[in-house]
Amino acid sequence: MFAPGHLGELTQLVPPEMVDAALATAGGTEQRVRRLPSRVVVYLLLAGALFAGHGWGHVWSRLTTALPSVGLRPSGAAITEAMRRVGPKPLRELFTFFVGSAVTTARHRVRFAGRLVVAIDGTQIPVADTEANRMVFPKPRSGPNGDPGYPMIRLVAIVTAGTRHVIEAAFGTDKIGELTYAERVATALRPGMLLLGDRNFATYRFFATISRARADFLIRAKTGHGAMNLPVLGPLPDGSFLSNAAGVPVRVIDAEVMITTEASARTGRYRLVTTLLDPAEAGAKQLIQLYHHRWEIETAYCELKSTILGGRVLRSRYPAGVEQEVWALLTAYQVLRTAMADALLDRPDIDPDRASFTTALRTARDQIIRAAGTIAATTIDLVGTIGAAIRADLMPARRVRTRPRVVKRAISKYRAKGRDIDRRTYPATLTTRILTPDPDD
Repeated sequence: MFAPGHLGELTQLVPPEMVDAALATAGGTEQRVRRLPSRVVVYLLLAGALFAGHGWGHVWSRLTTALPSVGLRPSGAAITEAMRRVGPKPLRELFTFFVGSAVTTARHRVRFAGRLVVAIDGTQIPVADTEANRMVFPKPRSGPNGDPGYPMIRLVAIVTAGTRHVIEAAFGTDKIGELTYAERVATALRPGMLLLGDRNFATYRFFATISRARADFLIRAKTGHGAMNLPVLGPLPDGSFLSNAAGVPVRVIDAEVMITTEASARTGRYRLVTTLLDPAEAGAKQLIQLYHHRWEIETAYCELKSTILGGRVLRSRYPAGVEQEVWALLTAYQVLRTAMADALLDRPDIDPDRASFTTALRTARDQIIRAAGTIAATTIDLVGTIGAAIRADLMPARRVRTRPRVVKRAISKYRAKGRDIDRRTYPATLTTRILTPDPDD
């Protein structure tokens, strides 16, 4: 009855005792042993996140293929009822168990000026187009390509640079903006963290929220129309200047960044605002280079939406199921990221960017189908089959490259735009020039 409750080799990271603790804490423990125990349902949900292209019956088959003694094949209705019984809270609790490892993992985290570098951003995920879902997650407005096909949820998360673990996440209807969700996830910020964010998060209120958490930030601000009022209070030797953002002491860096490739050269102006006030601790050019790590959260969202989900819509046809499925997805992502970090713990010379998330996912799926490695040996092997596959298939060291941010695949071939856009990726050279402030500003 409990045999299908596994996640292949990943079960060593999510043992039954951990699942039972999450169920006990969140109130999902059953009163009597059922044909589909709550523990097994949790593992089914996690496996479903890793096999996003399969129905729940097919996911069950993958959990039991190597377990011929399991004769039970539950119906779709039985699985749905069992998932309703468990609810989303145990999955949320299970997700939080992995947050600690995201913050305390000693190696492969990006640190700057003694601070843990993290990034914040938001994304949207489509959900099943049902009446129940539309009541809670209304469809976005119509655009030039017609009515939207699916309701959307908005997800905002904080991710560590380097290992790309999720420290905190909040989601719900996309009628609520990113900044509202950002206020919720900001409760996870702690002293000794340095938060990176794009222009959408450059607001006086959010700056104050981060400061109250006693964390630091490096956030790009808008220039031109709609720019924040950041007066020059004192120029600094590295070309930056001290300012004040509605009561929060900040330092402002204005810079021009030129990207040169064999095809073209383009220049953009950037304004970065930070609470790291001492140029001796954090020089202007160092901070500009550090800001590139903000893109790691974009990569994390790509891994969630493209690599795991494969661009698919979430399965659940009712809002509570959507919440349950998203927490299962985030937990499965955390588990994979933990396995990847463990695989490189004894190799500080390997940049975590070289670990292939796709390789980890495919190997984990194979181990689930084989029900392999579900019980840890006497001597714990942190690398395991998944780690060995990662280390045998390392990606090349990351290079400075650039490509236009364009739609790679048109929604409709009849409305395709930009067919003549050069979509190739080019090696690039970055040239940075710090713009000193005008004393009269």
